[in-house]
Amino acid sequence: MKLQLRPMVAAMMSAGLVLAAPLAAYSAPQAAERERLAQNPCAAKNPCAARNPCAAQNPCAAKGGVDAKLVTRPKGTKPYSAPKAELVGEGKRLWSDTRLSTNGMSCNTCHQGNSAFNPTFAKPYPHEVAMPRAQSGLKRVSTEQMVQFCMIVPMAAKPLPWNSKALAALTAYTGEVQKGFMKAAAKNPCAAKNPCAAKNPCAARNPCAAK
Repeated sequence: MKLQLRPMVAAMMSAGLVLAAPLAAYSAPQAAERERLAQNPCAAKNPCAARNPCAAQNPCAAKGGVDAKLVTRPKGTKPYSAPKAELVGEGKRLWSDTRLSTNGMSCNTCHQGNSAFNPTFAKPYPHEVAMPRAQSGLKRVSTEQMVQFCMIVPMAAKPLPWNSKALAALTAYTGEVQKGFMKAAAKNPCAAKNPCAAKNPCAARNPCAAK
């Protein structure tokens, strides 16, 4: 019986029949994952990954870029008004609210522990930011515009209403986050250059770490 089976197994292996089932079982999950990432590149939430949703060349951005009008306050409109402390408190809550996006992301997804900020974040707004310039041709953006741009690109959602409390709150809280970033950069110049925070999976690649 063994002598009969060996030629049969050899023939089946040669034809690829023996490995067909295991390979199919192995490749199916990979194929499903590739399809999921193809449909939503932002599914990979690692802010230091090659497909960084915070990068200037964002794979989640619409082909052809983002219309600058979408992130520019319309003439005649005014931002929502409320005490600063109230707006900052609401902005802090919204900073981690994934419901603002369509892909499960929040502001905190990219910026937990001051990660994924460019060194230019230490400069007062308005200033140039790589992502808006690459996607919309905007040479300078305000804090409010940056919030709107992040809504459209990394978070794959619509811009917030210009008179909304959410926009005013996130703008106010971003200002507070920026102040903390500026202080950290002043104490440690490497903090502004390091795209990966301590809690970031890329922390081991800290360009400022001792060699």
